[in-house]
Amino acid sequence: MPDKKTIQRAQRDKQAGKAPGTQAGEFVRDEIDKIRKGEHGVRNTKQAIAIGLSEARRAGVELKVPKKGTVSEKTRENAKRESEKGRKHEPISATRSKATVKALKKESGEAASPQALSQQARSAARQRTASDRSAAARQAAKTKGAGGRQAAAKKAARTRASR
Repeated sequence: MPDKKTIQRAQRDKQAGKAPGTQAGEFVRDEIDKIRKGEHGVRNTKQAIAIGLSEARRAGVELKVPKKGTVSEKTRENAKRESEKGRKHEPISATRSKATVKALKKESGEAASPQALSQQARSAARQRTASDRSAAARQAAKTKGAGGRQAAAKKAARTRASR
């Protein structure tokens, strides 16, 4: 169950005109924090991301269901169900929630390490086309704001100087 603060951060992102994926990122970040604190573990980084996306859908973030062929049919059905629950604002079953947390507590926290997250991000980026990455960067620049763009430019300059 996501915190109120996480839901508020996602709503702030929505009001700022940011993409549903960015809004869902707040839930994924929250999930990673839970794993790092030792509240529960996961088998791999993809599972941590999937849990965060599932919570986002249930909280009403309008994430698209994955395209056919990109993920298993079971995953697509789950995503569809979670989105419907988010639209209806159905409460999450306490029994099911407890059972899930109990199972996750038996898993490791290794998947939330900086190395594991970096590896996941790189492999995900490798699967995207150059035009996809470029479009995402353009969209990010639009919603970043003047201060954010300035900070990003300074960071990029520092990175170039260090190489």
